[in-house]
Amino acid sequence: MIEIVRYTGEYRRLWDNFVAKSKNGTFILLRGYMEYHSDRFVDYSLIALCNSKVIALLPANIDGDTLISHGGLTYGGWITPAKGVSAADMLEIWDKMNEYLISIGVKSLIYKVIPHIYHKHPAEEDLYALFRNRAEVHSTLLSSAIDLRDPLPFDQNARRGLKFAVAAGIEVRESLEFEAFWDILSALLYEKYGTKPVHSLEEIKYLHSQFPQNIKLIAAYKSGEMLGGTLIYMTDTVEHVQYIATTELGRELKILPAVFDHAIRNVHGGCRYFDFGTSNEDGGKFLNEGLIRQKYGFGARGIVYTTYKCNIQDF
Repeated sequence: MIEIVRYTGEYRRLWDNFVAKSKNGTFILLRGYMEYHSDRFVDYSLIALCNSKVIALLPANIDGDTLISHGGLTYGGWITPAKGVSAADMLEIWDKMNEYLISIGVKSLIYKVIPHIYHKHPAEEDLYALFRNRAEVHSTLLSSAIDLRDPLPFDQNARRGLKFAVAAGIEVRESLEFEAFWDILSALLYEKYGTKPVHSLEEIKYLHSQFPQNIKLIAAYKSGEMLGGTLIYMTDTVEHVQYIATTELGRELKILPAVFDHAIRNVHGGCRYFDFGTSNEDGGKFLNEGLIRQKYGFGARGIVYTTYKCNIQDF
């Protein structure tokens, strides 16, 4: 018999152990990462139990009468083990979740699918459950990824930029100078969009202290001065670009081809994909064609991040 319960702190160690051994969990779904912004989201993560044994986890927060999986994360669908949970079990988990959500007054579910590139083993049983439960696509964001087993070459512009940066004496290396990078990033975002990074400097330094093997800063230097770089999140299968920023001089010296050439060749340590992140605005309705063209120039191709919406009262 499957039942759904709400996550509480007593499950923390069990949650993290389950994520680590799952077929589709990543470090951003561990409690130590999820809870860094607990002041901004009301956590309402769910646990599926079968005969008192955990068989699946759903990272989630609640906002009024809507459950979101998860509002503070890039993705956050049902996390499942490699063995022991079948497609039929997922359908039952979904039915029990629906009953539970109705019992607490939730009327809709916003469900962020974990993209397949993050799966250690195939894990799309939830997509079938979404279809069976008449879910609709809420948003689709287009990312750009490289298959590191068979990477496509840089295009002519990217190769030319790489040669230019090398000739200019640009040095690329892993760095711990988060303050310098955050100054560059914050200035760039404010200048272009009037915004600031999603993470504060204090938050990213804290997260790096908790997950030093998963969060890496790759930076470009000229005569010891940082000119920009990229912050990368590393999971078992994916190097994901979280932030990119350059100074005006960094753009003039075309540092990004050198930064990504270094990251693609030297950082992945067994990852299968290098994911540049999404190139959209307004929930995917608009495509930043210049940005995605640049990513394609580095050999990346399209991967979607899809979010679904379910109206609970329909079930």
